[in-house]
Amino acid sequence: MAEKFRYDVEILHLLVSPAHAYFGRARDGAADVQTTDADEAEVVAGKGIVGDRFYGKAAHMDAAVTLFAVESLEAIAAELGAGPFNPLLTRRNVILRGAQLPPLLGQDFTLESGGSRVDFHGGRHAQPCAWMNEMLAPGAHPAMRGRGGIRCRAVTGGFLHRGPAVLVSPVPLDPAKAGAASLLRPTRLP
Repeated sequence: MAEKFRYDVEILHLLVSPAHAYFGRARDGAADVQTTDADEAEVVAGKGIVGDRFYGKAAHMDAAVTLFAVESLEAIAAELGAGPFNPLLTRRNVILRGAQLPPLLGQDFTLESGGSRVDFHGGRHAQPCAWMNEMLAPGAHPAMRGRGGIRCRAVTGGFLHRGPAVLVSPVPLDPAKAGAASLLRPTRLP
């Protein structure tokens, strides 16, 4: 069996929203949709978070749950001389503290919280949308590139709970780099 690395993290927010708030042109304003910052969220294998806009959508099965490190948002606010920002405005499902996420791309990993565990597969970067310039601050969209979190597939079902959690990773992570930008594409230059 491969070595597993365990990291104490905190689930700060669990965003569940049945509809997209950022759709269309930013000048038209965000849609007024119900958004819940839940104490717990039910995850169904292969479908995502029950009640969320990406739940069971074929186009999003491999990326139905987004994880985001709050340290990224804090670093962006510091760089822009703005904030602090409300993490829920990023529209990411699971806001964590203490988790370096980019090394989990292409990996199977687990979040344990509140006596439950949910296995995920890290699929791809969660790219920021241009709405971030409107919702957070001018310049937030480019500043968020490479640190917008990761989109994941739920491999097993279970519940995520807000509060202390453990991230079980097959690869070593550096929690001190939770807010650092990662390269989206490797360079071809020497």
